[in-house]
Amino acid sequence: QVQLVESGGGLVQAGGSLRLSCAASGLTFSSYDMGWFRQAPGKEREFVVGITRRGFTTRYTDSVKGRFTISRDNAKNTVYLQMNSLKPEDTAVYYCAAGLTDYLSYDYNYNYWGQGTQVTVSS
Repeated sequence: QVQLVESGGGLVQAGGSLRLSCAASGLTFSSYDMGWFRQAPGKEREFVVGITRRGFTTRYTDSVKGRFTISRDNAKNTVYLQMNSLKPEDTAVYYCAAGLTDYLSYDYNYNYWGQGTQVTVSS
């Protein structure tokens, strides 16, 4: 059974930081691209960042460039999202996903999804 389990969400003040983790099991982790998406109340799910299998290529949505950093540890089957300088508009449920096509910013690249972790940024 493929499982992606996010953790690390919470409540933080604007300007603060959080580090999200996504632990994967039931798949060959190093064979998959990994991505983070988010969904705010009343809004569509949007792409945040993706990383290729070995971690050498990343893609970020413009709104998080310079603030968020994705990384992965294939030995631990885990992908991370370091979020700095958080803004209220970053408030959302954050989902990790695993895919195979290398079209990192497209949700159809991803075959497996976690259940999400809530990030709330207060002003």
